[in-house]
Amino acid sequence: MGMLDTLKQAKQAMAMQKEAKKLQAEVERITCTHENGGIAVTAKGDFSVTQIKIAESALAELRAGKTDRFETMLRTVVNGALGKIREQNQALMKQMMQEGKLPGFGA
Repeated sequence: MGMLDTLKQAKQAMAMQKEAKKLQAEVERITCTHENGGIAVTAKGDFSVTQIKIAESALAELRAGKTDRFETMLRTVVNGALGKIREQNQALMKQMMQEGKLPGFGA
């Protein structure tokens, strides 16, 4: 492998690193909220949960001794928020690949 090949590979690696950083920045901007049964969960593009809001009506389930029902509702809402994040992340990746912004994955 000659020096020109090495330089070309280094340039490609730098371009890929730049696009990976751009993708990461886009992912970090994604947020989704899913609500159901008096529970709202907000998650970020990195799949971290940033907020959970529980209405009085949902807390009534706990007070009534229905912890299983409350836990099921909470799990369902968290999974719903994370599912929306997954969909948005996939759509972003698809868009970037179609626009040729991910080296090696262009249209």
